[in-house]
Amino acid sequence: HVQLVESGGGSVQAGGSLRLSCVSSANIRASYCMAWFRQAPGKEREGVARIYTGSGNTYYADSVKGRFIISKDNAKNTLYLQMDSLKPEDTAMYYCAARGRWGPCGFGESDYNYWGQGTQVTVS
Repeated sequence: HVQLVESGGGSVQAGGSLRLSCVSSANIRASYCMAWFRQAPGKEREGVARIYTGSGNTYYADSVKGRFIISKDNAKNTLYLQMDSLKPEDTAMYYCAARGRWGPCGFGESDYNYWGQGTQVTVS
């Protein structure tokens, strides 16, 4: 069983930056892909960025493209989300997710079988 622990959330003003981290209890290379999702109050959870741990290929939601960067550090078993030019609409709980085996790696929640507890990001 893989445990994911997020950190790095906080409160920032619009235009500011934050870097989220997600530490995995297992070697992240064992995950086929990993992703960041977010959920704002009253809204459904949405995927914002994902990465294939083998190739390093990345994909972004249109709403964050050009502002967010997903990356990983295999040696530290850590996934990152660098968030720049933050907007009030980026306010949400941010979750790290991982898929353990080969398979679809989109922005659907069912594509991932491991989830962290989330870290809150508030942009004012």
